[in-house]
Amino acid sequence: MQFFRNLGAVRLAVLGGVAVALIAFLFFLTSRLASPSMQLLYSNLDPADSKEVVGHLSQVGAPYELRGQTGNEIYVPADQVTRLRMSLAQAGLPSEGNLGYEIFDKSDGFGTTNFVLNINQLRALEGELARTIGSIKGIRSARVHLVLPRRELFSRERQQPSASIALRMQGAQRLDREQIKAIQYLVAAAVPDLTPQKISIIDDKGSLLARGADDVNSPEFLSANAEERRIAYESRLARAIETLLERTVGFGKVRAEVNADLDFDRVQISREEYDPNGQVVRSTQNVDENSRSNESLADQAVTVETNLPDGQQAGGNGGGSQSQTARTEETVNYEITRIVSNTTRETGGVRRLTVAVLVDGVYTRGEGGTPVYEPRNEQQLQQIEALVRTAIGFNANRGDAIEVVNMQFAPLDDIGMGADSTLFGLSKNDFLQLAEIIVLAVVGLLVILLVVRPVLTRLFESLPAA
Repeated sequence: MQFFRNLGAVRLAVLGGVAVALIAFLFFLTSRLASPSMQLLYSNLDPADSKEVVGHLSQVGAPYELRGQTGNEIYVPADQVTRLRMSLAQAGLPSEGNLGYEIFDKSDGFGTTNFVLNINQLRALEGELARTIGSIKGIRSARVHLVLPRRELFSRERQQPSASIALRMQGAQRLDREQIKAIQYLVAAAVPDLTPQKISIIDDKGSLLARGADDVNSPEFLSANAEERRIAYESRLARAIETLLERTVGFGKVRAEVNADLDFDRVQISREEYDPNGQVVRSTQNVDENSRSNESLADQAVTVETNLPDGQQAGGNGGGSQSQTARTEETVNYEITRIVSNTTRETGGVRRLTVAVLVDGVYTRGEGGTPVYEPRNEQQLQQIEALVRTAIGFNANRGDAIEVVNMQFAPLDDIGMGADSTLFGLSKNDFLQLAEIIVLAVVGLLVILLVVRPVLTRLFESLPAA
């Protein structure tokens, strides 16, 4: 007690304040280290979905944090992310604003009109299709709009259904031609009497991915279809070249660009040929005629000849006549060989191909383990060019050209640990948490050395010697 009396009231107050501050800091440090690390549950949610997800988390008693400028990022303890996502999925959250067939779970069957039931059925079908499309890799969400016209009374003609789809992509990812066709056929198979040609698709940047055309033979549709087929053909060849060469030069060390000049003219040729050397006897007809006549009259008869001016003189000689006729006729019908051919050349013929291939060099370990770039030799480039020639079906007669260039690729910015990579069994989140602990420990040590220790030293030095 005498010790505390010698300190005085002011020194005791200072000492108590330092002790309280130190205890508060240690409590904060302990709570910070003991609190579980928070991990992202969902991000880029609509306000309505965020509200529903937060309400569900409050019901189950799960801790959460709202981050981001608009609170569209929800963080939960890292060890509960999987369980909470399964719980939210069971509750149909987040729904991205799309209602499925659960819309009928809360409907009142007695007071609902037929019009409302039809509208709810249409909304449910649109919501289910939007959810299915949103589950495709690279698509964040989707909106589906269906037009299902009803057949009017006493009308023989019926308007065909149509659909329009708006896609919200993840980052800079884009769909290829096959994925766009897959979405069209998916929706067409789910809606009666809907054809894939009646489905239009756009993305979040306003780019038209697929057009719904009424007449597939219209010039606009044929022109757009030709351009799409050209791009798809070029992409397929470029992807085939890269896949083939990556087996040798390594993944990500080759880039190929293909420029195809395609012939989209549809030509129909009808040809009829005759072979004069290929004669075949079809039929033969022979006609033989023999006629013979002989007359002799003792008395002069009354005939035309006797009534002619010179008839009396001719008949005075004691008349008689003879006639003989022979005719042979042969008719031969020949069948000449004839070739009739109808040739229809479909569109999409290749007129010319030009291919540019960029190949990275070879890297070896130099002094200190640093990679050293070495260009590829001429023999390797010739082998690569030979592979490309075979892969694209090179034809020199139509003017195909191939250029293989060896240049050093620019280094990637994100070389090192990825989002899921580990080092010494620790993930990126573990390293961040470890760094946070080290920083807090250093701050606590500095507080003790630079604040607590000097204060206590001055207090004890000012005490009178016993």
